[in-house]
Amino acid sequence: MTVFPLRPRWALEEEQSSRVSHRPERYVGHISGDDSQDADPQTYEEAIMSIESGKWQEAMNSEMDSMYSNKVWNLVDAPEGVVPIGYKWIFKKKFGVDGKVETYKARLVAKGYRQRQGVDYDETFSPIVMLKFIRIILAIVAHYDSEI
Repeated sequence: MTVFPLRPRWALEEEQSSRVSHRPERYVGHISGDDSQDADPQTYEEAIMSIESGKWQEAMNSEMDSMYSNKVWNLVDAPEGVVPIGYKWIFKKKFGVDGKVETYKARLVAKGYRQRQGVDYDETFSPIVMLKFIRIILAIVAHYDSEI
């Protein structure tokens, strides 16, 4: 009886794909690894030190104003011995149909992967549902004369 070693199918060299991957044409000219001018900044420091720092600063101010007006957080003193979770800025250029930059987006996100349930948070929240989806569900319920 011949016993063959158990290896995943992808581990066999003779079955490796020879396909060459290419970036989709819609990205050509917008995102290029070699051209740093078109690339989005990866850190706050890169955004501030870039040629477009004024645009990025305006985008960050807009994000902070939005968070303040929507009352996203309450500023409180951290309890003794508790290290607050960190945050990170995410930067993205939005291109128009003509290939030119239309807007500069900056998002402030919490490093939620460092949280521990029961220590850093006790509640979880679901995303906000759009009103049109609620209307669709109600229409389906009404059509089948069901109850919610």
